[in-house]
Amino acid sequence: MTANDIIILDTTLAQKKESIHATLDDATYFEVFSSEQILKNSDLSYEELLDGIIGGGDDGGIDSLYAFVDGELLDDDTDLQKYKKNPIMELFLIQAKQSPSFGETAIDKLYSTLSNLLNLGTPPAELSKLYNPALIAKREAFRSAFLGLSSRHPDLRIRVHYATKGDLAEIHAKVTEKAGLLESQLGKLFPGCSAKVTFWGARELLETAQREKTYTLQLKLVENPISTGSGGYVALVNLKDYWQFVTDSGSLRKYIFESNVRDWQGDVEVNEEIAETLEKQNDPLDFWWLNNGITILCSRASIASKIINMDDVQVVNGLQTTVTIHEHLNAASSADDKRSLLVRIVETDNPEARDRIIKATNHQTAIPPASLKATDRIQRDIETFFKQNGWYYDRRKNYYKNMGMPVDRIIGIPYLAQAIMAILSANQIMPGPGPPHSSRMRQTTRKSSVKASASIFTYFVQG
Repeated sequence: MTANDIIILDTTLAQKKESIHATLDDATYFEVFSSEQILKNSDLSYEELLDGIIGGGDDGGIDSLYAFVDGELLDDDTDLQKYKKNPIMELFLIQAKQSPSFGETAIDKLYSTLSNLLNLGTPPAELSKLYNPALIAKREAFRSAFLGLSSRHPDLRIRVHYATKGDLAEIHAKVTEKAGLLESQLGKLFPGCSAKVTFWGARELLETAQREKTYTLQLKLVENPISTGSGGYVALVNLKDYWQFVTDSGSLRKYIFESNVRDWQGDVEVNEEIAETLEKQNDPLDFWWLNNGITILCSRASIASKIINMDDVQVVNGLQTTVTIHEHLNAASSADDKRSLLVRIVETDNPEARDRIIKATNHQTAIPPASLKATDRIQRDIETFFKQNGWYYDRRKNYYKNMGMPVDRIIGIPYLAQAIMAILSANQIMPGPGPPHSSRMRQTTRKSSVKASASIFTYFVQG
């Protein structure tokens, strides 16, 4: 690594901090920036990133902590009952320091802290003598979820990330050795878990920050598609080509599934049947004969030589099929698999039309009410009103984050609903919701709170 890497990183940090969150001190913003790069494929909002920052006094050497179940960020609204057997549970523990090198002390501190923190038998009262309340709260949320899923035998993966402005080539052998001891210790605390310590230097942070997600994607077709004549296409796609379309460096492009509000259902019967069908490569029936296919929305599409280029891609139907295909092809060779998948493509840049399609496509199973309400006209009105007053209403998760808008000017649907419930409670406008602070207690899962945010907006703005 050259000195230029640090200079460029410092310049990048200063520019992003100024445009996104100028009120944060440099050390805290470095923690946010590092977490954003480390968790880039998870596509977290700034609100979610900031919620995971627990650094400060008595943090035990942990600056941020995030837990996921089957790729979904664990929070107060997470419904553990929906997960089937062997859910993947990931725990990310991040230490981010602005130092120019990697030190043994940091690993030593993590070793001590994690030995205490991840001992599930240690009561919170005992930990409170050593660590701050935010860290203990995150630990308790992880502990509760892990024990709640224990009968379903979760596949636990613990990832410790240590980020500085240093050079990976200059890490001392003792630091590497102690990282190995930490991995072994985590394996003893949770036998059978996958534990890994990863180092991030200035170059790695820069390369990840510069790798922008593309919203113009190519999909290779088996034959020229059938055009509906109204901005729609129907086509067959080879399974391996579809896998490449939805995959980036081995992981699903989660950002193209934001409008598919139905969650991955795990090993339910229908997904097991899809998996069994995929296993039968010599089946005389093609895969698309036995599957309902995929629906894709895009704002623009162009076709050349059996390749369709699409802007602003959203897979709005077929998440179960997609994840099952992804898992199957990640685990098996598909070089000789000639089977195809049916894909429907709808081209429209009309927001109302897109919202109607998204809502209709995703109204087939029970989903969080806030997700469907995000497509209502009143929600677009709120977004317009906020924008006119210098605020950004993130009714579609991460839309304004991806545009680089200041994080302290972005308000998401759950946060607004909680704020409205607090206002209603404090002013006794709506009977029954409880004291103002109760709005933080799973209120965003209630349809009434989302309706309330729209109603109170109409009341204040329209009189």
